[in-house]
Amino acid sequence: MDLDLTAGGFCGVVLAGGTAARMDGVDKASVELAGRSLLAYAVDAFLDADEVVVVGPDTVRTARPVTFVVEDPPRGGPVAGLLTGVDALLREPRLVGVLAVDMPRVTAATMRRLREAAAGRDGAFLVDGDGRRQLAGVLDAARLDVVRPDREGQHGMALHRLLARLDLAEVPATGEEAVDVDSWADLRDLRR
Repeated sequence: MDLDLTAGGFCGVVLAGGTAARMDGVDKASVELAGRSLLAYAVDAFLDADEVVVVGPDTVRTARPVTFVVEDPPRGGPVAGLLTGVDALLREPRLVGVLAVDMPRVTAATMRRLREAAAGRDGAFLVDGDGRRQLAGVLDAARLDVVRPDREGQHGMALHRLLARLDLAEVPATGEEAVDVDSWADLRDLRR
């Protein structure tokens, strides 16, 4: 993969359609941290992207124009969300970024590190201090298309299963990049 770190050919997909079961089903995209919605943080992480698609309900306004879509059927999990987002892109990307809406410490600099690490590989994902892959990464769009399951197989599919055949770089998180907001306690801890 010939990787150009300018925005050309890089698009982003924000996954914002989860159930937030440990947060009483709240729309995580609308949850605020330091006066900004989690969706605003996620969209800002794609500052360098040509285009951003948010997979989830259109309930939060963004400063940057984005496209909102929902997978069919809704709440199909990260694989269905990612592929629905890719299908909704107006441009044909060379590199697709994916980010869970509940990771507010992932920034444009994080995405740049991921893109750099993906050079010559099928992609790169952020890993936490224990080496666990986080839902923050970049993928070569052509390689993603090769491993893509049929529409029926996407719903409920585990992300690690989709990515198993890809050559992915692991990028260690710095600071709080790997922190996600899965509970009200997580949000409280980030606000400290």
